[in-house]
Amino acid sequence: MPDYRTVSMNFKRHLIIGIATCGGIGNAPFAPGTFGSLPGVLLYFLLSVLAPAYAVVCLLSIIGIAVWSAGHAEQFLIRKDPKNVVIDEIAGMGVTFIGLPFSWPVAIAGFLLFRIFDIIKPYPINFLEKRFAGGIGVVIDDVAAGVICRILLGVGLWLI
Repeated sequence: MPDYRTVSMNFKRHLIIGIATCGGIGNAPFAPGTFGSLPGVLLYFLLSVLAPAYAVVCLLSIIGIAVWSAGHAEQFLIRKDPKNVVIDEIAGMGVTFIGLPFSWPVAIAGFLLFRIFDIIKPYPINFLEKRFAGGIGVVIDDVAAGVICRILLGVGLWLI
């Protein structure tokens, strides 16, 4: 008969890694961050149909879940900021699009902008990534990239 603590721990480990990798999307053989950012477009659509206050509460909840699951995934995988953990990309994409009405041109522009900033990591993104550890360290650089992209998208839409 299996030990219930072992079964419970295995379930917890699989659940957390499943959340952190967005159901395994982060295990893509190449460009896991790019594949992991794609569900962020679906999140953009979902947030766009909610009342603004609900959208913010949803996004803050997703960021909290991202910090929690990424921190535990680091411990389970025994790696700092594992590449297959992509919940941070989804949180960053949510920040990129918060408060914007859904449109495909904005979705594409935001996706591309976010990927550029997430890959290049200009200041202050790179500073934040190095300054924090654990789940916050995994997520904060993506949230910062999302803030910068949201500002750029907002300015771009205002100019148009």
